[in-house]
Amino acid sequence: MATQIFVNLPIKDLGKTTAFFGHLGFTFDQKFTNDKATCMIIGENIYAMLLVEEFFKTFTSKEICDAHTTTEAIICFSADSREKVDEMAAKAIEAGGTNPGGAQDHGWMYIRSFQDLDGHLWEVMHTDLSLLPAEMQTGN
Repeated sequence: MATQIFVNLPIKDLGKTTAFFGHLGFTFDQKFTNDKATCMIIGENIYAMLLVEEFFKTFTSKEICDAHTTTEAIICFSADSREKVDEMAAKAIEAGGTNPGGAQDHGWMYIRSFQDLDGHLWEVMHTDLSLLPAEMQTGN
């Protein structure tokens, strides 16, 4: 069996959060969706469990941070092109997310960020390893 990754994130409003990520083109596994949570499919074997805060609290004794003011993680995923990176970032803003900063263009790697409705920080990146500088390549 292949390893699966599940990122668990606390959210305030399941309906608004599902609509936000649906607008970005993500789909949800209905087998793991109810009034307390949904399973967002990020990629093959990679999922985000979006858990209403009260339900999230049943998994930890720690306080839930306010992701609008505190960064607990940066969730990054890849896109097929720079255009797809820009498209995803634009859709996030259009759906009510915020833009924490401009694009990062490193030549071989292009990144855009957005914050979702609950303040979680996401990055979308495209890499072209054929443009990777020689000094960064392994063994040099």
